[in-house]
Amino acid sequence: MLSGVAGWLAGQDWHVVVPSRRYCPIPVDEVHGRVSAEPPRGRVRWVEARWERPERLAQDAARALGGPTDLLVSWVHSAYRVPVLNAVTGLLAEDAPVVEVHGDSGPPGEPEPALSGHPTQRVVLGYVREGTSTRWLTHAEIVDGVLVAVRRALADRPLTEHHVGETAPRPAH
Repeated sequence: MLSGVAGWLAGQDWHVVVPSRRYCPIPVDEVHGRVSAEPPRGRVRWVEARWERPERLAQDAARALGGPTDLLVSWVHSAYRVPVLNAVTGLLAEDAPVVEVHGDSGPPGEPEPALSGHPTQRVVLGYVREGTSTRWLTHAEIVDGVLVAVRRALADRPLTEHHVGETAPRPAH
């Protein structure tokens, strides 16, 4: 779901590691879609993510990274969120910002940032009301919302909670 974010970062010359349960390559045009005389130096590498094995995930990501990372964008199911983020915290550069993405279907109340030692932007995904019905956010709406938070994180902005779509209780259909 965040392939557009990974592609944008690679297009900005970032080395991106994407832990995911399923292999999903980032299309070359998403990485090379920027206007520039030079080809991008960024790249995207996939790492198999087994959320129930956070230490293994951290080891695989460390091998793919080859050194500390300067940004973490995380969208992990709430049941695995804290163990996974605790496992990968050692991969982060000292001042690396974190962008945490949360679905609106999680437990009530917004969770505190899992990595309190890192500046965090929080994204809460909701739904879109269309007349008397509602729908989930599209892939493009999710990517656009998360990129707002990524840009704020890279600009070293203070913690902000970004609501993408409506996040209040949904009316009955």
